[in-house]
Amino acid sequence: MDSEILKNLKANAFKAAPSTKKFFAGLKKVKPGNLDAIVAEIHDNVFAKTNCLNCANCCKTTGPRFTNTDIERLAKHFKLKTARFIDKYLHIDEDNDHVLNTLPCPFLGADNRCGVYDIRPEACREYPHTNRKQFHKILDITLKNTAICPAAFEIVEELKKKVIGY
Repeated sequence: MDSEILKNLKANAFKAAPSTKKFFAGLKKVKPGNLDAIVAEIHDNVFAKTNCLNCANCCKTTGPRFTNTDIERLAKHFKLKTARFIDKYLHIDEDNDHVLNTLPCPFLGADNRCGVYDIRPEACREYPHTNRKQFHKILDITLKNTAICPAAFEIVEELKKKVIGY
């Protein structure tokens, strides 16, 4: 994916942010009973035509949270002691979570392929989190993800159309 598309994504996400915030505020107050099903359907439709390898912007611009299980699994893969893996790749952020020291992700290849794909952190496996149950609980992170992930942006825009006809 070229930088122009990503530049437009940020601009489009910024432009859509006021209506998205208003929409999400409404969802927090009155959550449609079938919201998760609606989001799951949109998620599946968008990702059926999305190739993340064309973009990998999430891997280039944001770092996932690493759980203890993620750290142990990756340390074992690299034949490192857990403490050494942490020293080499991670630090603790303001939320007291382990996150990457550097971006882009050190496991991201030049071809946008993940070098640890089969054992990647849980946060990477779930990104952009648009197929989670209880979607209404992650609206704030979803808003942020619309400026990072073209698929997340499209999912939210489709959701606005489907739920209230934005």
